[in-house]
Amino acid sequence: MSNGIVTVFGGSGFIGRYLVQRLAQEGWSIRVAVRHPARAAFLKPLGEIGQITPLCVPVQDHEAIAAALHDADAAVNLIGLLYEGGRQRFDAVHVAAPKAIAEAAAAKGLSAMVQVSAIGADPQAAAAYARTKGAGEAAVLQAFPKATILRPSVVFGPEDGFFNRFAEMARFAPALPLIGGGRTRFQPVYVDDVARAVVQALKDPASRGKTYELGGPRVYSFKQLMELLLKTTGRRRALVNLPFGVAKLQATFMELLPVPPLTRDQVTLLRSDNVVSEGALTLADLGIEPTTVESIIPGYLGKYRVGGQFADRMKQP
Repeated sequence: MSNGIVTVFGGSGFIGRYLVQRLAQEGWSIRVAVRHPARAAFLKPLGEIGQITPLCVPVQDHEAIAAALHDADAAVNLIGLLYEGGRQRFDAVHVAAPKAIAEAAAAKGLSAMVQVSAIGADPQAAAAYARTKGAGEAAVLQAFPKATILRPSVVFGPEDGFFNRFAEMARFAPALPLIGGGRTRFQPVYVDDVARAVVQALKDPASRGKTYELGGPRVYSFKQLMELLLKTTGRRRALVNLPFGVAKLQATFMELLPVPPLTRDQVTLLRSDNVVSEGALTLADLGIEPTTVESIIPGYLGKYRVGGQFADRMKQP
């Protein structure tokens, strides 16, 4: 039985692939609105024939957005940017795009919209990433007041850009940097829990107009996460304190790379903890029990282990 039609903007990304699979299992017909539909073709086998349809929808094209929402029942916006480069700017991706999607969703009479933002989103934030995320939330709610806002902490899973990035670095680098001493706190949330939260928000009318902060069951300092990563991969590396000022200076030059490993804006972000706020609505309010980091990362960080993925197995008699 179909739940209706949902258009997922940015559905071919990290969170998107898990969300599309969850939506397909729930019986939704899914339109995946992306810049390059061919790159979203891998999603089609996640559903029945014709259930998942990639569409070419540049988010600057308001007519394309409107067409993608024609006769749809719900919309989800997953589009985000970790750093600026070329024509990809925070204001365009985090503010103008969700505003256009929300306005089109309202004009088309959709019953639900979910905007996936980030913990720390605040129009007054010091970091441009968090500031534009906050402005995007405000723009969505102004156009579509019953939209549900989801703010995840750092998201982990097999394709993540967090644990994979540092595990790859640990393969070659003699040390891992602890920016600001590694004291910044995070509450990592499993990617499939985020996908489940989106699905639940679409299904539950009680979530309309509410904001949820999504975090895992435990808070870690950045240093603790690096220690856990090294333990999981069986590597011994020095953890070196990198003061914020030095990190920002290094980021000035790293920003010149096509894919910068660090930006000045990210250093600014690291000055604030990335954890669920006291009193916020959470995964529990959506009926979801958060998954632990320790139960998931060994399954995909094995390829970074000393001796390879099957090193432990080879030692067994």
